[in-house]
Amino acid sequence: MSETVEAMSETVEAMSETVIDTRHLTREYSRDEYKVVALKDACLEVQKGEFLALMGPSGSGKSTLLYLIAAMERPTAGELRVLGQDLNRLSDGEIAHWRNAHIGFVFQSFNLIPVLTALENVELPLKLTHLKKRERHEHAETALKLVGLSDRLKHFPRQLSGGQEQRVAIARALVTDPDLILVDEPTGNLDAKSANEVLEILAKLNKDYSKTILLVTHDPHAARFATKVRYLDKGELLPEGQKPAD
Repeated sequence: MSETVEAMSETVEAMSETVIDTRHLTREYSRDEYKVVALKDACLEVQKGEFLALMGPSGSGKSTLLYLIAAMERPTAGELRVLGQDLNRLSDGEIAHWRNAHIGFVFQSFNLIPVLTALENVELPLKLTHLKKRERHEHAETALKLVGLSDRLKHFPRQLSGGQEQRVAIARALVTDPDLILVDEPTGNLDAKSANEVLEILAKLNKDYSKTILLVTHDPHAARFATKVRYLDKGELLPEGQKPAD
């Protein structure tokens, strides 16, 4: 396992500027005797340092594409390379190590653990590393400071607003210093003010820290914070510059 992970790290170090490269990526689901095509022949390239928004209505395939790129689901067909790694060739165990080392994922529903403090929630991904407890705490504190929550370290999720919970979730995604940040409808459960604060943090991470970000959203306002927008319609990723027909 260690040799495989080491080889994956070398691949990432030697990768080109292309962070995401999908070719004819397809995902089908079986529903009784029927097959549902959630994503069909998606070809996408994302370069290092880009902030790309994937837009489309519910059921358009945007979250499916995001989960495939995060290696949380397996494609039915097609090629998928992320950070120079062919994800189709990795076992489930190898994918778990690879994801924790290179991907930060922000969920719409926050996915915070209620019985853990903000600091403890952010620290969780670091428990899969070789960092000592003090080092983990320092990294988690830095991540929370970056999202403006240095005064909420010991607060539990129930003691935070929705916007603060989402910022904790962003800090958790950042704490391993990932190469790629994937964000799934981050403003769906937030009021307008909190949504803007979250989007401004993402834009700052892209502009000031050159983080590559892939944002899934149905909200045109959220998409404006990205540097590039692509659209999905009925499971198909439309060519660059093309929008769905009204």
